Amino acid sequence: MVRDALGVGIAVGLSGFAFGVTSVGAGLDVAQTCALSLLVFTGASQFALVGALAAGSNPLTAAAGAFFLGARNAFYGLRLGPLLQLPRWQRPFAAHWVIDETAAVALAQPTARTARLGFTLTGLSLFLLWNLTTSGGALGAEALGDPQEWGLDAAGPAVFLALLAPMLRTTTERLVAGVGVVLALGCLPVLPSGVPILVAAAAAPLVLLLRGRRAALDLDTGGPGPAGRGPEPGTEPCGGEVRTGAQEREEPRGGEERR
Repeated sequence: MVRDALGVGIAVGLSGFAFGVTSVGAGLDVAQTCALSLLVFTGASQFALVGALAAGSNPLTAAAGAFFLGARNAFYGLRLGPLLQLPRWQRPFAAHWVIDETAAVALAQPTARTARLGFTLTGLSLFLLWNLTTSGGALGAEALGDPQEWGLDAAGPAVFLALLAPMLRTTTERLVAGVGVVLALGCLPVLPSGVPILVAAAAAPLVLLLRGRRAALDLDTGGPGPAGRGPEPGTEPCGGEVRTGAQEREEPRGGEERR
């Protein structure tokens, strides 16, 4: 547990260098960049915010996109609350550390005690290192000059994709990501900068709605098959088997036999 917690904290914490450089390159100063890591502390949301600002987005639109992206942490909190069982006075402080990495380490532990230790060690190591590397990256960016001349403007998107890719495990998750990309790229030429990110968020309910309707259709027709076709004439679904008029089966039910 200690190895996993410190490994995740150190590995992810080092990407704070990339955020510091990207943030300063987007027009924020060192103090603003450090305040984001200290007070927000949600890496993907921070990259989304400064990325939208760098693209010329309205600050309110950029903040809205970052907010919706960070809202996923609230769902982690619903799962971690009963697991960690922290005293009430500790919960507001612990909530600041509820992010992807701390949730992953805590939920992987077999007991509540090791879950609390994993959560605490991951959060502490990641919080300290993330803020230290953010300040280092921001100060270094001023010495380097324009990050676009060094190609460092690509650091934010690259780190974001590296964090996202391992989460796309199921077909539904990959489909949501693909539809989100299509929506964002399709809206990019016609909508103000930053708004396509908000439109792309519609990919999740859209995909879930379509899959739900497909599942309901399969249930109504007795299983997947050619579009517009139900069960063959003279058949009906029964207990996962197809019963025809020409077939006779004997099944015990309530001490009787039924044909």
